[in-house]
Amino acid sequence: MTDHTTAPPAPEAPTDPEAPPAPAPGTPVASPAPMGAPGPQAPTAPPRPTVGTYARLAKLDIVDYYIGLPLVFAMSLPLLGARVDTVGLLLLILVAEIAVVAAMVSFDDVTGYRDGSDAANYGSDAARRRLARKPLVAGTLTEPQALRFGRAATVASVVLWTLVVALAPHRPLWAVVGAALCLVASVQYSWGLKISYRGFQEIFLIGLGVGWVLVPYGLLVGHIDGFVIVQALIFGGGPMIFGLYSNTNDADGDRSAGRITVAAQVSPRVNMVFIIALTVAETLLVTGSHLLGIAPWWFPLALLPVIGLRAAQLFIGFVLGDILRARRLAIHTHRATVVLLIGANLVAPFLPEAL
Repeated sequence: MTDHTTAPPAPEAPTDPEAPPAPAPGTPVASPAPMGAPGPQAPTAPPRPTVGTYARLAKLDIVDYYIGLPLVFAMSLPLLGARVDTVGLLLLILVAEIAVVAAMVSFDDVTGYRDGSDAANYGSDAARRRLARKPLVAGTLTEPQALRFGRAATVASVVLWTLVVALAPHRPLWAVVGAALCLVASVQYSWGLKISYRGFQEIFLIGLGVGWVLVPYGLLVGHIDGFVIVQALIFGGGPMIFGLYSNTNDADGDRSAGRITVAAQVSPRVNMVFIIALTVAETLLVTGSHLLGIAPWWFPLALLPVIGLRAAQLFIGFVLGDILRARRLAIHTHRATVVLLIGANLVAPFLPEAL
């Protein structure tokens, strides 16, 4: 027997005061998005950087300025001997230099990210130039995160260099001023005064290398001589020369970002002549310092391999046309130069003064 009893009416759903009003009868209703169609995008959470990300931001793999400290130790060894306090101060200087470079390159990455030069310079050559070393362009770090890191590194730099000067056995005024100048110029490299954008990049690259040999040596020994200055110039010339090859590769991107470098301002031919001239000048410094009685007889002999490597760089870069390969060789040449100088300074006390 069929039950024809009428069912009770369903209870009304509670009204949500925040819900939009129901459409009036006859109002067309939008169809739901088809399956697989992209819906509204949720805000992207900022990346969670790791220690490795910040290490890449700080460019900890760039050791080319830090290796000046073993050279300083080798140069000072005949005067000071192998003392624990000397090694301790050099290690403290190493930490201070790492903090300075971390601040410098962090601000440089932020500026390069803002003006688009890093994206332009690392775009087509990302595989060869390791895009991961530019965390902002790679998307593994945000601009506020990089800025906070750069500011923290700047504060650490000031504290550490103040401690270095306080603990140094000697504090000649020129060395103290030189340490402060290296710190300030580094932080202002691409930030604030933006000296690398104003036409002073090449001077800075050699100046920082020279400063970071002379300043530690002066704080340890208290004075410098002509041969120490020559070795500091050779050391500082290394980062400048491989920086010139970098600038040659980056000329278009730097030019569009308003960064004034020699390569971005002159024709490729004039830029080539400029690099050749500075390479020849380094060779003349090596040979001329001996002829003028500033460097000992063994100095040009010790650096003969460097002269050959510099010639190879010019051939690869401007005859074969592979600038990035020439740059890579220039980096290895700088490191080989430091090894040769350290070895020569260590054996020099056992060599005759003249042949």
